[in-house]
Amino acid sequence: KGTICKALLEKDDDIFISISATTRNPRVGEVDGVNYHFLTKEEFKQRIAEDDFLEHAEVYGNYYGTPKSSVEKMLDEGKNVILEIDIQGALKVKEKATDGVFIFILPPSMEELKQRIIKRGSETPESLMTRFKSAYKEINYVSKYNYAVVNDNVEDAV
Repeated sequence: KGTICKALLEKDDDIFISISATTRNPRVGEVDGVNYHFLTKEEFKQRIAEDDFLEHAEVYGNYYGTPKSSVEKMLDEGKNVILEIDIQGALKVKEKATDGVFIFILPPSMEELKQRIIKRGSETPESLMTRFKSAYKEINYVSKYNYAVVNDNVEDAV
C-alpha cells in the first residue's frame, strides 16, 4: 500500500495523503510527522478521548488512527485525500464518508505478500503468523470496496 501511495503522490500534484498516528515503533528510515505521527499509548488514548480520530483501531498490539482535523482541513481546501488504512479503519470511515472512494489493494498471491512482509525485517515469527491470518480474513472484505487493484506491478497498480 505504501509504495503505491508514494508513487501516486509523485505522479499527481492534486493527491495528498493523510499521515496516520500510531503507537508502534518507527521502522528504519521512518520519520515522525512524515511517515506517521508516532505517539505513546497514553497520548493516543488521550486523543481518542478527545474524539481526535476519524477512525482508530488496535492492530497487532499497536494503535493506529487517522487524525480527523488534518483530513477535514485538506478536504475543506478541495484536496483529494488518500487514507492508507486497513479494513477495520476503512469500514469505520465508510460509515461516515459515504461519498468516499474505497480501493482494496490485493497482493498478487499470498506467497508474494509473505515475502514482502518478511523482506521488511520488522516482524517476529509470531507477528508474521498473526499478519498472515489477518490477511486471509481481510481478503473476504474486498466486496465492500468500490474497486480492487492487484499490486503485482507498482506502475500498473498506480
